[in-house]
Amino acid sequence: MTIAWWAALIGLALAIILILLKINPVYSLIFGAIVGCLIGGMDLVQTTNIVIKGSSGVMGTIIRVISAGVLAGVMMESGAANVIARSIVKNFNDKLVILALALSTLILTAVGIFIPVAVLIVAPIALEVGQKMNYSKLSLLVALSGGGKAGNIISPNPNTIAVAKGFNVDLAQVMIADFIPAIVGLVVTIVLALIVKKRGSFIPKDMKFNTSEEKNLPSLKSAIVTPVVAVVLLLITPLGDILGIKAMSAINLDAMYILPIAGLVGALAMGRGNKFISYMSKGLLRMTDVVMILIGADAIAGLIGASNLPQKVVEVVQAGGISGTLLAPIAGILMAAATASTSTGVILASNSFGKSIMSFGISGTGAAAMVHTGATVIDQLPHGNYFHVTAKAVNMEFKERMSVVFWEMLVGLSMTIVATLMYGNFF
Repeated sequence: MTIAWWAALIGLALAIILILLKINPVYSLIFGAIVGCLIGGMDLVQTTNIVIKGSSGVMGTIIRVISAGVLAGVMMESGAANVIARSIVKNFNDKLVILALALSTLILTAVGIFIPVAVLIVAPIALEVGQKMNYSKLSLLVALSGGGKAGNIISPNPNTIAVAKGFNVDLAQVMIADFIPAIVGLVVTIVLALIVKKRGSFIPKDMKFNTSEEKNLPSLKSAIVTPVVAVVLLLITPLGDILGIKAMSAINLDAMYILPIAGLVGALAMGRGNKFISYMSKGLLRMTDVVMILIGADAIAGLIGASNLPQKVVEVVQAGGISGTLLAPIAGILMAAATASTSTGVILASNSFGKSIMSFGISGTGAAAMVHTGATVIDQLPHGNYFHVTAKAVNMEFKERMSVVFWEMLVGLSMTIVATLMYGNFF
């Protein structure tokens, strides 16, 4: 039995409404999936099977996300992420401060730090230099958020892992495919941040900052060991395929092994081997919310997958004369906007619309890149935590934070357009 498309839409809409009402997103998504199944004609047993089947499909992603927690824990708890951010800003002169801030969040997210955490790390530095250069908060947050979005699509983080698993491609392939869109996103971020540098509110001149360096931080050389090891190991197999070196291609190390290994090597390089277990535990705690949201998202993806909604969407796209290729970025944009989450958006888009997207002859890597970049367009809406975390990081009121959404959208849209032109089979 196939669930009617309208029942799936009602279930999804109900989940979104509950999220907007500040009900826990995991329960909102699961409840929406249950209601959608029941009004779509499923009995209680069938509904249970659909929800469980949907949730169980994300286990491979969850294992890799938990593994990513080791790397994230080492980078954040050791102070390595802080060292990298400070070093980047210090090595650029005042005239290039926007580039330095955007590049800082790009690099931090690219090495596995969550984008809201990356913004929180760099925000105090941004406020200090913004006060000195008389740049607006709007400009500073556009730089931080845009850089973070660019780094987010080339990172071994939960959303990249999820979209790679959703289209059954290697994590490193998605990271490589998104590299050029990320560079474009960085350039667009810098241009936009400079355009608005005198708009909006400014940092008060009497605001004081704690400029003293934290003690016991690792050196820059040791701080970059973790991300360097992770990137090198992740690229072995793809580079082997590209260069035709069978020995490299045969290694085929999964992110499940690579990310913890990188974390351990990095901890040892920083002389923090005795704290590695503590870093692991704290990294796992940081991944708990992500794992739970993955389960909820896959439950409602199970509902959509059991319905004829994907087929109806394809029919609408074709009837409107729109290229079927655009289904990939559109799915990413809409699902991420609905849930105000990049990770949840790519799960819903890839698991619910993956088969339909692939039916247009797009490669798995290309589909993943387009969905992934699409999910960065309007994932920063107020019913998600990123909106509020970043507003607090730069002491910004709700109304002004809403004004940033438009500029963030332009950054995500630029990356989506580039990815779509590169992988959309238009030429």
